Amino acid sequence: MTGAELGVVLALLLTCLVALLLVQTARREAAAVRARAADDVADLRADSRRRDEESRARVDEVRALEKDLVARRARLEAAEARHQDQVLSAAGAARLASEELAGRQAEVERELESAAGLSREDALARLTDVLRTQATRQAEATVRTAEASARRTADQTARRIVAAAVQRLSVPTSSAVAVTLVPLPSDDLRGRIIGREGRNIRTFEAVTGVNLLVDDDSSTVQLSSFDPERREVAHATLQMLFDDGRIHPQRIESAYALALAGSDDRAVAAGHDAAERAGVLRLPHDLVVVVGALRLRTSYGQDVLEHSVEAALVAAALAAELGADVEVARRAAFLHDIGKARSLTAGGTHAAAGADLLRDAGESAEVVNAVAAHHGEVAAETVEAVLVQAADAISAARPGARRDELERYVERMERLEGLAAAHHGVVRALALASGHELRVVVEPAAVPDADLPGLAREIARDIEAALSFPGEISITVVRELRAHATAG
Repeated sequence: MTGAELGVVLALLLTCLVALLLVQTARREAAAVRARAADDVADLRADSRRRDEESRARVDEVRALEKDLVARRARLEAAEARHQDQVLSAAGAARLASEELAGRQAEVERELESAAGLSREDALARLTDVLRTQATRQAEATVRTAEASARRTADQTARRIVAAAVQRLSVPTSSAVAVTLVPLPSDDLRGRIIGREGRNIRTFEAVTGVNLLVDDDSSTVQLSSFDPERREVAHATLQMLFDDGRIHPQRIESAYALALAGSDDRAVAAGHDAAERAGVLRLPHDLVVVVGALRLRTSYGQDVLEHSVEAALVAAALAAELGADVEVARRAAFLHDIGKARSLTAGGTHAAAGADLLRDAGESAEVVNAVAAHHGEVAAETVEAVLVQAADAISAARPGARRDELERYVERMERLEGLAAAHHGVVRALALASGHELRVVVEPAAVPDADLPGLAREIARDIEAALSFPGEISITVVRELRAHATAG
């Protein structure tokens, strides 16, 4: 046998040996698996027997409970039957007792009727009358006591509410005056305002109709006029001149034209500012413009716009104290004098004009009624309308709010200008220096130079006959002829 063959034989033997070892290992593992499987089966059988025993025990318990429930149900049914029997017996006894009591009551009533000589109905009617009389007297006494108590406390309560509303209001005195002070930005503007030989002041006064006073030692310029609209336009004109720095007659006239054209924008700004201070929201633009125009109206010297803001704050405070609608009271009080901006052109009272204006603007019926009723011209339909009346009276009656003398002064100045404007050819009449100076501008084509002295004397005679005034009134008639041309 060769070496190669011997190697093959050894390899085969080795392979056989490995195969035998593997077979033996597999047999041992299989035996172990069979042993474990047998143990598992035994465990499962034991567990199954235990569960079966528990199930049988539970079934026995359920059956015992069912028997117990059946026995209890039977006992309850028996007890219920006994209770029903007792109830029926008691009802029968009660019925018999009630019948016996009714019979006895009837006998007692017959005996009482016989002893009193009255039937049951008559006695009941008499008793009812007596009780009604006593109740009426007691109610009347209670009402009288309540009325007396209300009278004792009503004034005190009303004063407390009004005082609380007024204490929450902190606004300056709103009385208008005939003078507006404008601060000077710098001292070198004082000479420019005066101009050469005072020509700028004369031009400013002739254009605006407002007195312009400049003191050498003052840091302000004073604008004086009874007409708040003129003062407002003059103030805007002067502010434009200060901002520009160029001050001469032509520039004064152009600044006045710009200030006059910007009146609506200033009205809108004033209306928005007043509505914001009063706490009134969502005010239509058309109403804002009309409200802003109230800044140029006064009532017995009181600025109407400031009065409206003040009345709105007072009405809101009163409504909060009384539990009324705060926003309706605030809005109606703020708008209650809006008709004063239209009453002169629309006719009628300012309350009716304001109510019509607000109705057309789509305001609520509560606000319209409060505005129409704030002077008692129509009946107040809501509590808020009454509060608007009270707020209007509080704002007007507080110390320093109104000055009757200033109102008469304004009326005198307007009448003075009206007497001069009624003459033929007069274009414009301006009362200056508290009514001591009257400047009358005439149409050059209607009044020649030769007629100016006669017109001045005629105006003076009319003023002497129609007005009583202290001192003297200087009347100046101005006739100015201008020609303009453009080259190019």
